[in-house]
Amino acid sequence: MKTTKLITVAMIGAGFTLGVTAQAREETPVAMKDLPTAAQNTIKEKAGSDEILRIEKETRKGKEVYEAIVNKDGKEIAIRVDTNGKFLGTHDEKAEHKENTEKY
Repeated sequence: MKTTKLITVAMIGAGFTLGVTAQAREETPVAMKDLPTAAQNTIKEKAGSDEILRIEKETRKGKEVYEAIVNKDGKEIAIRVDTNGKFLGTHDEKAEHKENTEKY
């Protein structure tokens, strides 16, 4: 009886964890003009002369962030900013997607 309850609780917990993880990674394409002005300015500043390929809106830990994917020397680099235009960092976009695919 205890084993059955333990398995049930573990399965429910895993379901919640996967649900939250999937929700945290939801990416929605957006146009530059639809971003807050501060976010637009930071993205343009950080991108410089690099071509902006696309922009995605994500919710991470309950907060909205934007990722501008740019072509930097043939690599897709994501520039992450929040709605107030605060620069949150960059990362290799293809490596992130490969890492996320391997987890699931």
